[in-house]
Amino acid sequence: MINLFRQKLEDGEFVVTAEVGPPKGADLRKMREHIEMLVDMVDALNVTDNQSSVMRYPSIGGCLDIIKAGGTPILQMTCRDRNRMALESDLLFAASLGIQNVLALTGDAVTVGDHPQAKPVFDLDSTQLIDVMNHLSQGVDISGNKLGGEKSYYPDFYPGAIVTPEALPLEPQLMKFDKKVNIGAKFFQTQAIYDLDTFRNFMDYARQFDVRILAGIVLLTSTGMAKYMNRNVPGIVVPQGLIDELYSAGKEREFEVGVAIAGRMIRTIWEEKLADGVHIMAIGRESAIPSILKAAGVKGQKVS
Repeated sequence: MINLFRQKLEDGEFVVTAEVGPPKGADLRKMREHIEMLVDMVDALNVTDNQSSVMRYPSIGGCLDIIKAGGTPILQMTCRDRNRMALESDLLFAASLGIQNVLALTGDAVTVGDHPQAKPVFDLDSTQLIDVMNHLSQGVDISGNKLGGEKSYYPDFYPGAIVTPEALPLEPQLMKFDKKVNIGAKFFQTQAIYDLDTFRNFMDYARQFDVRILAGIVLLTSTGMAKYMNRNVPGIVVPQGLIDELYSAGKEREFEVGVAIAGRMIRTIWEEKLADGVHIMAIGRESAIPSILKAAGVKGQKVS
């Protein structure tokens, strides 16, 4: 099966991915509406996995809806909620559905979510989960036991990971990045970036490795959101200039300006060939993604 997401990245096309969040419940209408809206606008769609430790409809279910809509899914998989056996089983299930792109995540602490009494698992971390994918693709489980069936039935995963380019200090992030590359990560979707000078410095380092980097673009919806992220989200720094730009627009136009900022950043990343693509996270405002893409005007362009 041809993996279009992988093919486009390896061919040097500027790739655009976006994210959809499953609902807390079995009413899938809004998620499916977002999938239908975005499936022909982006190269692949991520589905979050109990994001922020809040119990939701499973990522693998959302990926199945993306496939049904004719799109390419990226399965997000966290290590927080499952031990290695359950992770391997879910990966085999995903492979049987044709899901090849998997973003490995360690996962947020359960104490930040809506089930603080839940027992966290963390049997593996994201780096080890990448290793699990590589083992399964080679026909063995993480314990070295051979998978049944012919080689043609082995999974063909394209493993991804995350990195935080604006973390302070940056050195621990670079160490994690190195480990993930060495264990077999093929693509990275970064956490939100707003300071392009800092991102350029990170990319100067990352370019020595044969991996693809998608810059994370989180939509700023208001001045309050920008200030909140600076106060409470480690590894994310919204420059004062962007905060002032949002504030100057007034409350009636903050959201519109946030869309313009996101589009402008994507355009700059493409024009300067800073990354292999972007990953857009609208966090509940997925209906704004078409406007962001229109403002950016880069879909289908080549990085090199």
